[in-house]
Amino acid sequence: MGDSELDAIRAKRLAELQQQQSGRNANNQNAAEEQRQQQEDMRNAMLSSLLTQEARARLNTIALTKPEKGRMVEDILIQNARRGAFGNGKVSEDQLIGLLEQVSKATEKTTKVNFDRRRAALDSDSD
Repeated sequence: MGDSELDAIRAKRLAELQQQQSGRNANNQNAAEEQRQQQEDMRNAMLSSLLTQEARARLNTIALTKPEKGRMVEDILIQNARRGAFGNGKVSEDQLIGLLEQVSKATEKTTKVNFDRRRAALDSDSD
């Protein structure tokens, strides 16, 4: 066997291995995507059974405008439902508004400005 034959065999084998690897990656990506979609479907089903129509509409509106805040509220609702905090009833729009106010207060950022007047008195512009 010559070098050219060995190079051809190596190249062919390398191409086969790369094709197998890309097939595995595609299968893994498809499986991960299907699992993520199933989890999202279960999440939506749980929220639909947990919230009234008005509350669900309000939550969807919030999720459209602020996705991270909507996701946080959904997580809180699901956690509370799993603990049994809502009993057997559905969460009304008023209850959802109260929860949103609590979340807003918890995530609210406050800005404080301090003036250091002493440093202004030491300015040497008048010299």
